This record gives sequence, structure tokens and C-alpha cells, in this order.
Amino acid sequence: MRILLAEDEPELAHWLVRALAQSGFQVDWVDDGRMVRRSLKATAYDALVLDLGLPGVGGHDVLADLREAGQRLPVLILTARDSLIERVSTLHEGADDFLAKPFELPELEARLVALIRRARGSDRPRFACGPLAYDSAGKQFTLGHEPLALTPREHGVLRALIQRSGEPLSKQEILDRVFSDEQDVQPDVVEVLVHRLRKRLQASPVTIRTLRGLGYVLESSA
Repeated sequence: MRILLAEDEPELAHWLVRALAQSGFQVDWVDDGRMVRRSLKATAYDALVLDLGLPGVGGHDVLADLREAGQRLPVLILTARDSLIERVSTLHEGADDFLAKPFELPELEARLVALIRRARGSDRPRFACGPLAYDSAGKQFTLGHEPLALTPREHGVLRALIQRSGEPLSKQEILDRVFSDEQDVQPDVVEVLVHRLRKRLQASPVTIRTLRGLGYVLESSA
């Protein structure tokens, strides 16, 4: 799930990019309202997290511009302006949800998943590679419809791979996605975790293949 974050507080934005990546979101960040439409034209996003107090073009104008253009991208307003009038006005302007600062990360994640789920018309967003499936709402892997028991680190690596199923991920990309909040994690840990995952998947048609110079790719022969 790819998210565009429009937020002008660098410290908050950097934290959100790292934290949401831990839960499987891919987040691109812009800090100016004028960059939102440009980003939406260049990339297909699943949702927009929009701060109202943006420089350049304010969040209200960004939202109005999107809706006038017929853009139905789910928009979650993230702002310090927590008042009933503000919430009601942004919802009337076309926002899909509203979350006031300060907020708890699990609530933001749950609201994003719900918005994307409704937009896709699906009860539970899923990723799949052959008989291997990942339910992003329940944060659960299944292999042939049976739960797949994984350690937290194995779960993080396999989640990163299944979200890019068929495309290679380098060791550094996996480190950035899975261990962004941990310091001094060596690239060798990725090799160890991939080795463990291969053992867990060895009785299935799902494999993790090494592409020299590119990284690892999740594939299925089924």
C-alpha cells in the first residue's frame, strides 16, 4: 500500500515514514501543498495523508483542487486544528477521515487500512504469491490456507518481499523497510532470515530466489 504524506513538520514526517514502513506501507513525503498534485500525477497512490497547514498551497485548497478535478483518492486529514467546525468542514469538502495531532500510530494505521479497504471495495486488503497470502489487516500470513508461524523479523522480511512479489529487493531495501528503527543491524542478518524463510517455504511452490547484483525476489511456480 503506497501512501503520499503531505506534512511540513520534518521530524513528524520522518518518523511517520519509518513507522508506517514497519507496518508494510510505502510512504512518499512532500512538505509543500504545491507538490501534491505533481506527485499524484507521477505515481499511483492508495491514499493521501494531508496536513491542513501546508506552505505553498494549504490543505483545504489541495483537497478542493483534488475533488474538483474528480480525483477520488482516499484522503485522511492530519492536523493540529482539532475542533468540531474544522472536522465537519473538511469532511464536507471531501475528506474521507480526520485525525487530530497528537495521535497514536495504531489508530492512524487502522484508519488508513479502512480507507483503502473501502476504496478497493474489499473487506481485507491482501497480497499473494501462489499459495502464500498476506492479510494486511490481520497482519497474518497463510500458506495453503494454513497460518504460517514466523518470528517478527521473518514476518517483516517476508512482508517486504510479498509486497513486491516478482520484483527484486536488495539487502539495503529490506534493511530500510524492516529495520528502520534499529541501529547497527548488519546486512548479514538479511541472509540469515532469508535462509530461515526458505526452510519454512521449502514444501511449497513458493521460493525466494537470489538475483546476483539485484537482491531477492519472491516467486511461485504454482
